[in-house]
Amino acid sequence: MKTPSQLFLLIILALFSIKSFSQKQIEHYEPIKTDSLRVGPGDADFVPLIQSGYTLMLPEHKTIKGTLIFLEDSGYDKKNMNAKLIYDQASEKGFAVLSVSTEIPFDFYFSKASMQSTHHHIREVFVKHKLPNKNVFFLGASLVGHRAMRYIKFMKEGNHEFKVNIEGIVLCNFTLDWTRKWYQHKRDIRINKISLWEPKFINYMLETHLKGTPKTAPEQYHNFSSYSYFDEKNQNIKLYKTYAIRAYIEPAIKYRLTKYLRTLYENNATDIVGFLAELELAGNKNTELIVLNPPQKKFVQSTWYTLDKDDLIDWIQKQTKK
Repeated sequence: MKTPSQLFLLIILALFSIKSFSQKQIEHYEPIKTDSLRVGPGDADFVPLIQSGYTLMLPEHKTIKGTLIFLEDSGYDKKNMNAKLIYDQASEKGFAVLSVSTEIPFDFYFSKASMQSTHHHIREVFVKHKLPNKNVFFLGASLVGHRAMRYIKFMKEGNHEFKVNIEGIVLCNFTLDWTRKWYQHKRDIRINKISLWEPKFINYMLETHLKGTPKTAPEQYHNFSSYSYFDEKNQNIKLYKTYAIRAYIEPAIKYRLTKYLRTLYENNATDIVGFLAELELAGNKNTELIVLNPPQKKFVQSTWYTLDKDDLIDWIQKQTKK
């Protein structure tokens, strides 16, 4: 006969087994090159390159239904930081999770070389590990999400032998309109109320790689933006009109006003709402907007950290059955 303490231990182990799912992780990264990237005009404005490669999480003892893809840095995002937060939910539902990194730190995907590198890794994973080329979803916050939009544009506009069959995109509070972002940072620099490293860094990168400012090279900024309020044509919208879209925003208006003295305009939420409106006009009826309240301790990717992952994976699974 089991003692009460033994019965309690068995109950705990049973409950733990319900929420723990067997997973297999595969890593493949290239050696880091001894080189660096210029990120500003100063003599010390360089950052070292990072590892190009991927991490793949496979749910064991389950038929793989699809793949969730995160295009996150191997170095500065602490390797799969975003993807790890949904490993358990994905594994339970039979989804593989793939994280892909180029060698460029803070990669904006300005160059085709970055997107070609990403495509090479994605193709290798699907072929080598025999992933089903269906039910593919791109997810991410901050630059992780922006890269997804750029990669999809790259795939749609190129003649590639291998293409992933994308079912949907999860947008998580990131910049879509780089014209708006440039003006936001110009204001940050002008009023000088916050740390200016990020505003100066991003505007330097934009002006360098897009060959000017929104005033001198507006079409470059329109082409680089998935959506822009300033672009009357918004040609990029058509690239995304066939996908299931779920968008999360965390406007945090009072927080931004108090901490940064930012207006309603200096907010990624404006981009995402505008993007969804244009998708609706283009005929996409499968979009959804989730508005989150800001957490007590806000940080760069707090939206992705705080959203309900169980609800998200349920939404993803529903898209695969349509």
